[in-house]
Amino acid sequence: MGAIGPTQVILIVLVVLLLFGGRKIPELMRGLGRGVKEFKDATQDGKDGDDAGKA
Repeated sequence: MGAIGPTQVILIVLVVLLLFGGRKIPELMRGLGRGVKEFKDATQDGKDGDDAGKA
């Protein structure tokens, strides 16, 4: 009951396609990728700033 199987993944993909359409999905993925990249950059900046303050 806890794991997601291949049937559930296929169902989720179909629902997403129905909701957003095929043309909108690449834009959503591009935006998601940019958001993840900005988040990683921000966390790296925070780590660099912490190290500089200790030295």
